[in-house]
Amino acid sequence: MSDVSAIARACYEAYVDKDRAAIEALLDEDFHFTSPLDNRLDRATYFERCWPNSERIRACTFKHLIASGETVFVTYEGEGRDGKGFRNTEILTIRNDRIVEVEVYFGWSLPHSAPEGGFVEPDGLTAG
Repeated sequence: MSDVSAIARACYEAYVDKDRAAIEALLDEDFHFTSPLDNRLDRATYFERCWPNSERIRACTFKHLIASGETVFVTYEGEGRDGKGFRNTEILTIRNDRIVEVEVYFGWSLPHSAPEGGFVEPDGLTAG
């Protein structure tokens, strides 16, 4: 079995390096991407909609990177070119040395917008 952790790391490095050829080599032809804003996008739509965000990312620091079989759980902190920080958690599925699926869970701004021990009210949440 391949080193799925190394493949996951290379994916994030491609984003920071703006290396489209590197990310294309990592994503399977039948790749799919899901996030709170995107529902199982195919590879072509992912490159149209998501890849341009690489231009806004200047750094990525791994907080957790845990491999279990063909699944890699990643929590990372990113820094945008504007200096704003964010934290995401993603689940990558890797088969035959290629990423076949990514699920993204995001929403944290760094520093956190709520005071320690406090909270902010959600706005604009919808169901279904």
